[in-house]
Amino acid sequence: MLGQSVKLLPAPIQSLSELERANLQKVAFFHLQQNNKLNCQVTIPKGGPKRRKPLRRKFDSFSKERKDKESTPKAFGIPLSQVICNDRHQKQKQDAVKESRRDCLNLEASVMRFRAQKQNKLYNSNFSLVSSFDYQNEPLSPTFMDNGARGGMSVDSITDLDDSQSRLLEALQLSHPQELESKRDKGRVTKLSLNPIYRQVPQIMDSCCQHIETYGLQTVGIFRVGSSKKRVRQLREEFDQGNDVILDDDQSVHDVAALLKEFLREMPDPLLPRELYTAFLSVSAMDTEEQLSFLQLLLYLLPPCNCDTLYRLLQFLSKVASYAQNYTGPDGQEIAGNKMTAANLATIFGPNLLQGEKVPEKDYSLKSLGVEDSPAIITVVQRLIENYESLFTVSPELQQEVLMSLLQSEPDVIDYLLRRKLRKLSAGHATAGTGSKTRLSWSTRRTDAFKPDFFEKGWEQLYRVVYNEWNA
Repeated sequence: MLGQSVKLLPAPIQSLSELERANLQKVAFFHLQQNNKLNCQVTIPKGGPKRRKPLRRKFDSFSKERKDKESTPKAFGIPLSQVICNDRHQKQKQDAVKESRRDCLNLEASVMRFRAQKQNKLYNSNFSLVSSFDYQNEPLSPTFMDNGARGGMSVDSITDLDDSQSRLLEALQLSHPQELESKRDKGRVTKLSLNPIYRQVPQIMDSCCQHIETYGLQTVGIFRVGSSKKRVRQLREEFDQGNDVILDDDQSVHDVAALLKEFLREMPDPLLPRELYTAFLSVSAMDTEEQLSFLQLLLYLLPPCNCDTLYRLLQFLSKVASYAQNYTGPDGQEIAGNKMTAANLATIFGPNLLQGEKVPEKDYSLKSLGVEDSPAIITVVQRLIENYESLFTVSPELQQEVLMSLLQSEPDVIDYLLRRKLRKLSAGHATAGTGSKTRLSWSTRRTDAFKPDFFEKGWEQLYRVVYNEWNA
């Protein structure tokens, strides 16, 4: 990089920028096409809902849209991308309320200080004690007690403030943050970010996993023991209403486990997209080393929301499996394990993660029910649970291919990405220098990749990209 060499190390896929992850999909797809051992057609899945509704159903849903708008579920039975979008909107709404309350308190304090200063002026001007006492007990504007106010607050009379304070108050009368964001998004060209994508995991899955990790790792037969349908339904309704649900020791571990399985089972499109169903099953027939190599490439094809959510789920299942066997406690007493090995967990979660195309209801053959595919599904999901950490790590060689592909299409951002990788290496006590097997290096001499006008226009374009990302 302009005379420096940057050593690339294995990196989690979540640490890559949105632009890098999009190009990683293309690189992985290219490798799968070149090495066609899967004996099936592989495509890059598209995020969001993929199936179009019939025209009649489309009109029916449109006519019912207004009626069902408020009752639309926020978590169950809707696409994963929509669940994450709902969670983001809920968090933005909560943050806006907190920020509004903070602004209200700050403005109230400033007005109180102003009134105290004005009160002192009244005393100095020899006003009567009665008039000053009445002014002191003058009630605040009722809007100060309104927690749902937008942005700034008003006082009883803006003429009570001097010029500088009145201008400050007018500046505080801002639109709601969501209104500003909607205005900003209009007419804006969507570009892939140069920063890592925010962790895209549904709140319901994260809450369920955290609850079981805290209270249920030692529960024997977790995910197998029955639960209370009534309590599970109540939890489901709270999540579907968009409420901020807190799962603590008051909830049964079996109820939360049933809720997690129900969420995965009712997803319109499974975490492992149906377009890759045959490809994943083909991997089960390979030997172990080839299995991991092809599974990794297939995981790179997933949309970011599927990839991040699957990683969180596999991380959780791996932790549950680590408590499967009996172990000895600190006092030397033997503690029973939860009996949920990786194979048992794969048997339970496999049919929810890997689903083929839906068949007509009248077709009840064993093939249509997926019975013949069950051993292959269990094998694939078991490999994912046992090797999730290495499968979601991008090798230096693949990172280099991604950056070299960006060098041709987006040469103005390469410098920014490499400098950030260099900073991470320095922060992690890693050294960048010669002698590394995988590194990107080029001199300051102008080559075909760096045309003469790059140094004149490239930096300006790079700064514009960074400026747009900062404003976003």
